[in-house]
Amino acid sequence: MEAYKEEFIDFMVECGVLKFGEFTLKSGRKSPFFMNAGAYVTGSQLRRLGEYYAKAIHESFGDDFDVIFGPAYKGIPLSVITVIAYSTLFGREVRYCSNRKEVKDHGDTGILLGSSLKDGDRVVIVEDVTTSGKSIEETYPVIKAQGDIKVKGLMVSLNRMERGKSENMTALEEISSLYGMETGAIVTMEEVVERLYGRECNGSVYIDDERKAAIDEYYKQYGVK
Repeated sequence: MEAYKEEFIDFMVECGVLKFGEFTLKSGRKSPFFMNAGAYVTGSQLRRLGEYYAKAIHESFGDDFDVIFGPAYKGIPLSVITVIAYSTLFGREVRYCSNRKEVKDHGDTGILLGSSLKDGDRVVIVEDVTTSGKSIEETYPVIKAQGDIKVKGLMVSLNRMERGKSENMTALEEISSLYGMETGAIVTMEEVVERLYGRECNGSVYIDDERKAAIDEYYKQYGVK
């Protein structure tokens, strides 16, 4: 596992973003882990988060894109911090763009925030985590409605690695198949378990034998068949 992935896993735990216990997801599934990107709240945390996204995008997609798009609302700060980090780390200026939930009809009108999108633009979407693909279902048509836009890929911070609507594909695989785009994650849940199982982080062992068994049982039920 790359060093930045190991650092990112520790970083999620230290920031209280990745938690273990018993959580009811929006889907109704009972999960032994939960990720909340809203827990990144300080300047240094957001700076580091942007750097992790930039490194993962650079590794997965190269520099062959023009815009980082963050779906409203959580994706808005993600797109901003990622373009800043991309400029700092790789010396390349890319634009940020996000959508509004409602079309604004006065002042800075329209459905978009930040940069406009134009014919020929190549877009990478950033999200915190994808469980069902509903956010992409809502935002993909908004992006494509702006012109001849190429949606190059989707980058999330954590791939939960559970199935989507079908039993033989993860949610990210479904998105890739449905929209014809590449998908990637800074880390996968498999890498999280590899890093944290039986290992102390931030003064605690977050994945002990009992928690590992709960995670394994969860994937027996909700993993790809």
